[in-house]
Amino acid sequence: MLKQLAVVLIGLSSPAIAQTVEVETFTGSVSVEAGPDKIAVFDLAAMDTLQALGVAVDGLVSPVYLPYLESAATGTTAVGSLFEPDFEAVNAMQPDLIIAGGRSSEQVPELAKIAPTLDMTIYDDVVGEGLARLEAYGAIFDKADEAAALKAGFEAQLQAAKDAVADKGTALIVMTNGPKVSTYGVGGRFGWLHSALDLPEAVDGVEQSTHGEAVSFEFIRDANPDILLVVDRLAAIGTDGDNAKATLDNALVHETKAWANGNVLYLNPAPIYIAGGGIQSMTQTLKDIESAF
Repeated sequence: MLKQLAVVLIGLSSPAIAQTVEVETFTGSVSVEAGPDKIAVFDLAAMDTLQALGVAVDGLVSPVYLPYLESAATGTTAVGSLFEPDFEAVNAMQPDLIIAGGRSSEQVPELAKIAPTLDMTIYDDVVGEGLARLEAYGAIFDKADEAAALKAGFEAQLQAAKDAVADKGTALIVMTNGPKVSTYGVGGRFGWLHSALDLPEAVDGVEQSTHGEAVSFEFIRDANPDILLVVDRLAAIGTDGDNAKATLDNALVHETKAWANGNVLYLNPAPIYIAGGGIQSMTQTLKDIESAF
């Protein structure tokens, strides 16, 4: 009888075997423990999607730049910036899972010494990788139904935006940084607006670079796009300086069809620049484009 009781007690005291799920990350397929209790996040595209799924986090970078993420940041531990983790703060909170990516991807090896760390960078295929991250978070946090609903909403919005720009001509995507201007082609960080919307490029062969190809106002005039899509970097990061409207309001840009026809669209910059690939960011950008046309 005593032996039987001992066996029962041992069985009751044995720790439960943690369930793991296999998810796609920037570095490939990774096995991760499901339902982590304490989470630190170093990527705002990830935080964008986690918030949409209803996942609360314990540690988050600061600032978050995006007003719609302020509520998610309330009450969290500040764990550094997008580029520079506060390793002491991360050590102190002892997270079960760290989610990094994009601007923080170089810090993944050091963060992984503290806790399991996922590199969820979104790089080449913004839409495809963004939806893959959504699916991964759904699996990790038991939010598969919520993830499916968000994906369906995104796909409906994508179709609506695609219909809105159909047969509207060519587009040029530019980012202003004070008085400086760069352009992005289909292979650039904002190029998903071309590929996902079937929106023809005004100029072929734009240099593929994270920071875009630096261009002049003469370049914009000669490209002569029907649509000019504009991202204001200084506005995205809350820095003072010439805004995009002031930068582009000049005689050379005035010669374009986009300007003449009122088809210069200043995108909400922080979501697409800071949280590109987040499900809320992508959906909102598509809504803005649909509304404009």
